Amino acid sequence: MKRNREDMEIVWQTPANPPERHDYIFRNGIRYVKPYYFEFISHAKVRWAGKTIVDLFADEFKGRNRDYYVRTYRYADSAVKSGRIQVDGKTVSVYYRVQSSQKISHFLHRHEPPVMALDVEILHKGEDVLTVCKPASVPVHPCGQYRKNTVVGILQAEHDLAPLFPIHRLDRLVSGLLILARSASQAEIFRQQIEAGMVQKQYVAKVVGEFPEEEQVVNLRVNFNAREGRSTVEPESTDEKVNGKSACTKFTRISTNGKYSIVSCHPVTGRTHQIRVHLQSTGHPIANDPLYLSDHIDSNSRRAFTAHKTAVKSTHSLESKSNDNHISESEHSVEDFDIDPMCTNCPNLAPIGYDGSEEGLWLHCVRYSGPDWVYECPYPEWASLSL
Repeated sequence: MKRNREDMEIVWQTPANPPERHDYIFRNGIRYVKPYYFEFISHAKVRWAGKTIVDLFADEFKGRNRDYYVRTYRYADSAVKSGRIQVDGKTVSVYYRVQSSQKISHFLHRHEPPVMALDVEILHKGEDVLTVCKPASVPVHPCGQYRKNTVVGILQAEHDLAPLFPIHRLDRLVSGLLILARSASQAEIFRQQIEAGMVQKQYVAKVVGEFPEEEQVVNLRVNFNAREGRSTVEPESTDEKVNGKSACTKFTRISTNGKYSIVSCHPVTGRTHQIRVHLQSTGHPIANDPLYLSDHIDSNSRRAFTAHKTAVKSTHSLESKSNDNHISESEHSVEDFDIDPMCTNCPNLAPIGYDGSEEGLWLHCVRYSGPDWVYECPYPEWASLSL
């Protein structure tokens, strides 16, 4: 049963609170995080000085209405009076006037986005280096709305591995080899080798159409638009007005059945969405990448993509039954969590706006090599084409 507000014991969490195994809930092939109270911190700007704490939040943080800060409809408490909003670590009154540079804390009932319930497989565990096969949909480290539902968080909760220092990044929807240093000094060694151009990378992708047999080298600048969350390409130019960053990727066809091709991708540089947008520029985008599926792709390809998404959902549903049976024998089965009456997201586990329809991209990191080391990851199942 869910507990009433009166007997809830609220435990405030900060970044110092490590993820634990019992923080996760598994349902229908999806990994959720139990909502938790988390401290969001900001420091008062000069222009905030003199404002009451209520006016400050109502004017500057418009995600909630004024009643949330002053009172709630069901309780006489407010976010300020209950201590969910604090100044320099202390509870203040709704009339308190903020001073410049003060620490402002807002403790929220945080709902993390869910990810696919796939294991973070450990490939190599050494004294200085850990390598894993990162599952698609899981971000590498805490970012944005994600904190516990990350590779680093899951490894700490389920394998007691900490601290870890990722030495490269994979996009959230990309799977494959992830290398993590086990000390800051080892991470610095990797960083220096990467910056010196001593590290080679290899990915594999499943793309639309029959990719050319000969090697394709794409030298197109990549311009990432953070607001839109996507990149565009533009040719190399001496024009100072060009915004994109120089980027080069080499592509080699591994196999094809005419409809799809498996392509080996060797990025020389490391720009955001580089492989995805460079493949799009060749006319052979990743076959399940809605962000970069070109407008000229025929309707049959789009119908195939839609059918694939439907099949993926059905597969997740079937797989979840055996997954849930396994989980029921462990502490992962504890699915109860406290409903917070002041939370704007409860009783849902996922944040508002999450539609649950995402899947992993057909892009997978298979190999990283340096001056005296090589780490590899097995190929995914989709990298085998039926003729």
